[in-house]
Amino acid sequence: MKTNEKCGHVAIVGRPNVGKSTLVNDLVGQKVSIVTPKPQTTRSQILGIKTVGPMQAIYIDTPGLHQTEQRAMNRYMNRLASAVIMDADVVVFMIEATRWHEDDETVLEKLKHVTVPIIAVINKIDLLKDKSRLLPLMNRLAERELFAKIVPISAKKHEQVAELEKIIMNFLPEGPHLFSDEQVTDRDERFQVAELIREKLIQLTEQELPYSTTVVVESLKLEDTLLKISAIIWVEREGQKPIVIGKDGALLKKIGTLARKDIEKLFNVKVFLRLWVKVKDDWTNNERLLQGFVN
Repeated sequence: MKTNEKCGHVAIVGRPNVGKSTLVNDLVGQKVSIVTPKPQTTRSQILGIKTVGPMQAIYIDTPGLHQTEQRAMNRYMNRLASAVIMDADVVVFMIEATRWHEDDETVLEKLKHVTVPIIAVINKIDLLKDKSRLLPLMNRLAERELFAKIVPISAKKHEQVAELEKIIMNFLPEGPHLFSDEQVTDRDERFQVAELIREKLIQLTEQELPYSTTVVVESLKLEDTLLKISAIIWVEREGQKPIVIGKDGALLKKIGTLARKDIEKLFNVKVFLRLWVKVKDDWTNNERLLQGFVN
């Protein structure tokens, strides 16, 4: 271990749609986690790695914790986020500046027995016209006596994120770096490709359909200067298949075109992307299938 090296796992937790993925991407300095306006976009534990001199922060983007556990998918995501909290060296608890939700209280309950430093982050302050509304919320959090620091930010506008990063780095424990200084994520190429396709799928489909879909990359092969990718979009009911495909295949083509552009940007190579849509009945409520469909 080099002199004065610090390294630790930083769990970013909160209810769905408070901006956890946006914050992780901003802290790391590039996109490692997909972002959409729809809640519960993040389904997996995703690492974003940031090394600054002797300090290495391993940010863990987690699925949003929520009370509703009607399906196996919901239970799976809650278990994953809860486990991350217990293994972290620092916990970042995120809420929105504009409202307090009952699911925020659910997350707080899980933090009561945490012994590592917890930083409360109030996100989306750019949406507050009257910034004086922040003070009562900060006081409300301070009264909990759980938090080492309380930091208002806007992850989307990069307001106060640099200050938050300094605070996080100060709380990291001493120890050797676990990843190379250049590495920004632990996720492999197949996972990153599948997530970029799923991001476009979520953005272009309506209502509940995104929560009934997932993407599995079947093959990924570089031939000369062309990256050839085959992927399956899985839905859980036969009636959902034509919705994803669209009239004359138009929606599927649009999903593929937008995903291909992002994949080309990520890997800096020309991409040929082939997509299929297939049905696996009720897969979001099947614990065994979840292991293969949600990485």
